[in-house]
Amino acid sequence: MPIAITMPALSPTMEEGNLTKWLVKEGDEINSGDLLAEIETDKATMEVEAVDEGRIAKILIPEGSEGVKVNTTIAILLEEGESEGDIDLKALTADAPKAAAKSEAAPETVIVENSVENRGDKSGEKTAAAKSPHPEPVEGRGAAPKPNGAGGRIKASPLAKRIAAQQGIDLGSLTGSGPHGRIVKRDVENAPKTAVAVASAPIASALDDRIYPPDSYTTVKNDGMRKVIAQRLWQSFNSEVPHFPLEIECNLDALLAARARINALAPAKGEDGYYKVSVNDFIIKASALALMKVPAANASFTPDAILLHKHADIGVAVAIDGGLITPIVWQAETKGLVQISNEVKDMAARAKAKRLKPQEYQGGTFSVSNLGMFGIKSFASIINQPQGAIMSVGAGEQRPVVKDGELAIATMMNVTLTCDHRVVDGATGAAFLGAFKQFIEEPAAMLL
Repeated sequence: MPIAITMPALSPTMEEGNLTKWLVKEGDEINSGDLLAEIETDKATMEVEAVDEGRIAKILIPEGSEGVKVNTTIAILLEEGESEGDIDLKALTADAPKAAAKSEAAPETVIVENSVENRGDKSGEKTAAAKSPHPEPVEGRGAAPKPNGAGGRIKASPLAKRIAAQQGIDLGSLTGSGPHGRIVKRDVENAPKTAVAVASAPIASALDDRIYPPDSYTTVKNDGMRKVIAQRLWQSFNSEVPHFPLEIECNLDALLAARARINALAPAKGEDGYYKVSVNDFIIKASALALMKVPAANASFTPDAILLHKHADIGVAVAIDGGLITPIVWQAETKGLVQISNEVKDMAARAKAKRLKPQEYQGGTFSVSNLGMFGIKSFASIINQPQGAIMSVGAGEQRPVVKDGELAIATMMNVTLTCDHRVVDGATGAAFLGAFKQFIEEPAAMLL
């Protein structure tokens, strides 16, 4: 019988995604493992692979569509010997609630290539996603057409969206003349003047014009990443995690001297094996070793048990356009400074291009956020659940200190540990910071 190809869940928190590009067209014969489409989530762009063999009979969701809900039917696949007459779209969508419930217990799988960067490379790990039909008929395919923008999604071609964004035209105010009411280039070009510069109206309506006059600001629509960040961190800070901060000062003089000696041994830039170790690489390594020394701090809370992690998987906060992502240095306690440095540089570059694989930023047992390069002296971060703590690192700066009863100058760095009090108590957090300070102030101890 015809097979519904659905929008996969590419991460545990994914609720919707953007179907940026189809890699097949109607009528194409496909085999298991062939690439079907590119899907953009809040963190990365990935490719969907076919599980079954057959012929693409119908593409229901056009490329460029945004906000496509997980489990929405995006295409129909016909098996050998079947024809378009065998397609019962109503039947395929009517069983969606049952299929969705089934997918939670024993999901069928849609194989997903982890990154567009790895197109054609099948060596990467595969992500399984729940597969079930969408509970509602797909617009324009056996269902009565809805006004553009109904249900929160505006149907428009990528070119129309780009022109509208450049000219400040509100797509929600236009009527599409394309297939199934889709807004196309000519609709935007012929848009009435009243459609221009009203994109901020939905947001502005929630504000008092006496406080912020409509012509005093511009609006930037919240993308998927910003929405996920807002939701998860609001939950962590306000409603789920009882947290508290602990702060300590570390002397960086010995570490800076060791860093200079290590970097002096590096091959010349451009030669094989070149490296440049940063202070942050030392911080990641020291964090991992401190977690091994104080395993109670390397933990996560669940309602039934506390999970004590066997390895220190350190998430490193990286600022990217529109938000923040934390690629993970797995088993950081087992890696040298050069390896950590190379991994962080590579993942940070791919994170900014939205080319990280899900397994590179999902999980982790502990996070480090360093704003020292921006001149921030001290701050406290919000815990990235389900981790039990996050460490915030400020700038290293020369300060007057007392050494052996005399005033001296030293390069000092403030570090703040935010702890989930359900799993990391004050004494545990203090013990971790003590171990971390020891490794930072005596880098040779990392060799023990």
